[in-house]
Amino acid sequence: MSIILRTEDLVKTFHLSSKQQKLQKTKEKVITAVDKLSFEAYEGEVYGLLGPNGAGKTTTLRILATLIKADSGDAYVDGSSVRAEPEMVRSKIGFLTSELKLEDFFTPNFLFDFFANLRHIDPETRKQRKDELFSKFGVDEFAEVKVANLSTGMKQKASLVISIVHDPKIIIFDEPTNGLDVLTAKVVTDFLLELKAQGKTIIVSTHIFSLVEKICDRAGIIIRGKMVANDSLENLTRTKPLEDVFFDMYASVMEGAV
Repeated sequence: MSIILRTEDLVKTFHLSSKQQKLQKTKEKVITAVDKLSFEAYEGEVYGLLGPNGAGKTTTLRILATLIKADSGDAYVDGSSVRAEPEMVRSKIGFLTSELKLEDFFTPNFLFDFFANLRHIDPETRKQRKDELFSKFGVDEFAEVKVANLSTGMKQKASLVISIVHDPKIIIFDEPTNGLDVLTAKVVTDFLLELKAQGKTIIVSTHIFSLVEKICDRAGIIIRGKMVANDSLENLTRTKPLEDVFFDMYASVMEGAV
């Protein structure tokens, strides 16, 4: 398999306000969210970034999606640098995060067409993609309902559909099943496996062990912005369950931080 996504020593820091320092119970004015992070993803695989809240997973994916810039280091998506060629990177990826909200006033139908036009997708292809995706996720019944009036699960489904309107070869999902009921979560999970079967490369961040075990070929465990393990699921779980592997590594990192 060929490498399709690669990060090289990514570093991202954030300055904390006085209020943020109090909330995080720290006197540090600068925190390192991503600390010299490097990993690779191969074409046609599902790669999981596994870690607790605040580990740096979302920050890493935002850098890959060119939403924020790293302080140093770089990442390459299908040969394009996120630092030097952000527009090229955006043309190759789909990005879904629960923190990117659809505008409440518009309908899924309008938003799909709007983003399809931004991607310069011709009308025939747009209709075909819309019919297929809306039907698969049950969005067709709510196509003309304003986003504000959709359920949480349907908002997530509509967001997913819109994020892949251009049929990208690389799909980045930040906590794809977070906050979903079990039925909607299964629909999303099954679709990720379907995308993999189509040869897509999928990068998923999560703190859910069962999701990683079900869909990921390889995974990286990230704690306090650092990659502490990076291997195939088979190797990571050779001697013990993934959950045990994670907590052993977490305890080791936290003991070292004291």
